[in-house]
Amino acid sequence: MRKPARSTSKAARRPQAKSTDALFDAYPAPVKARLLALRRLILKTAKATRGVGALEETLKWGQPSYLTPETGSGSTIRIDQVKPAAGQVAVYFHCQTNLVETFRELYPELSYGGNRAILLDVAGKLPEVALRHCVALALTYHLNRRKPG
Repeated sequence: MRKPARSTSKAARRPQAKSTDALFDAYPAPVKARLLALRRLILKTAKATRGVGALEETLKWGQPSYLTPETGSGSTIRIDQVKPAAGQVAVYFHCQTNLVETFRELYPELSYGGNRAILLDVAGKLPEVALRHCVALALTYHLNRRKPG
């Protein structure tokens, strides 16, 4: 009798959870602390940014994700531990936007993963000012594209 094939997709290797709270609890303590700090930063930035409206927190691809369903103002933001780099987390943005390209121009001192992520060490101080600005740009991405130029 054959064994069923095992999935090797990235989503299949992530901690399985039905809620973001359960997912955060599945991470090692230092990673959990950094991800929760990013979550707070994203939620506070959304509240402080005009035009964003209510933010929805959900799981997409097994990652905590933040959407603007009420206004449609923004592009989805996801956060997660970088695999296999246990000492890094990432803030992911839609790769078909120019968001990360814009962030690179504004904040060359940050570390990036291709055209889709800002990479952060688990230890050390968060670059809060830069991250707040990047998150606000992502949460208003569609608003900014709608403005007549």
